[in-house]
Amino acid sequence: MVGSGVMAYVERRLATGVSSLLADEPVVVVQGPRTVGKSVLLAQLAGRLGVALLDLDDPASAEAVAADPALFARGPAPVVVDEYQRVPELLGAIKAELNRDLRPGRFVLAGSTRSDAVPELSAHLAGRVHLFSLFPFSEGEIDGVSEDLVETLVFGDPAGVVGPARVGAPREDYIARAVRGGFPIAVARRSEAARQRWFGDYVVTVLERDVAGLAQLRQREQLPRLLRHLASRTGQLLNVTAAAEAAGLDRGTAAGYLALLEAVFLVRVLPAWGTTLRRRTSTAPKVHVVDSGLAAQLLGLSAARLARVDPAAMSELGHLLADLRRRRGGQTGELRRGHRANGALAQL
Repeated sequence: MVGSGVMAYVERRLATGVSSLLADEPVVVVQGPRTVGKSVLLAQLAGRLGVALLDLDDPASAEAVAADPALFARGPAPVVVDEYQRVPELLGAIKAELNRDLRPGRFVLAGSTRSDAVPELSAHLAGRVHLFSLFPFSEGEIDGVSEDLVETLVFGDPAGVVGPARVGAPREDYIARAVRGGFPIAVARRSEAARQRWFGDYVVTVLERDVAGLAQLRQREQLPRLLRHLASRTGQLLNVTAAAEAAGLDRGTAAGYLALLEAVFLVRVLPAWGTTLRRRTSTAPKVHVVDSGLAAQLLGLSAARLARVDPAAMSELGHLLADLRRRRGGQTGELRRGHRANGALAQL
């Protein structure tokens, strides 16, 4: 499938979890980066349950829902809505429905904006919603096998290794996977150059459409510079002051822009982990670009450059390989083990 130019069906590990949650939760929200596969997951779920999928990225659908959100909230359960954040008024109508009927399996929502950046979600649905994050493909999903790479690295279980690690493949195979990343469209591209073009277009789209939809930016032209600096620090401790200086921003503005980049799933800030509360509270978090292929494009890192045997190339590759969340298939609750495995992954 990889590099074939045709996107074959890939079973997402998250799909089973979403379906099972409908037996217990009134509202399930799937959140994640744009084009990561949320719409496909929702379409499959809606088809299996015999209900319609409402796509609010479509202007006509969004206009209709905004005109009468209560009408759509009363649809047959589960009401399945993609890009729900486009019409925040719908969340108020959902709250009113849940006040009348709090049975499980009422609503499945998906969005390309983090839930904490949609204030209406917490205001209307606090205590009634379960969040799932869907990230780019894991290596196991791409290879069509069930894997548990983090446990393998920490505990040394060879049954959990997939891809080149399973057969002791050369360093070049790891590099190819790192620069390819896990976004479905990028994975299907036939060449590295085609993937790099797609990643470039992707960043422009997200910054100009999604970020602009969340806030009015006074120094909008500095946002790509901030993103590139964060990419150069992927897998490392976050230093907001240094990021601000690199981007030509004051610290407060940089912190606000960082929150926006998190809100649209371009970067993730992972809390510090330690064996004691004191260590956790005194250690800085780490910053990660959401996908290793995206990070490579932002930094202009090609497979040929990363294959060089020199300290700079080896350091750059190590930072890309620190992206554990993509390889985990977008499941939650695994940050602790991810931090423990960072050292092991750096040795690949």
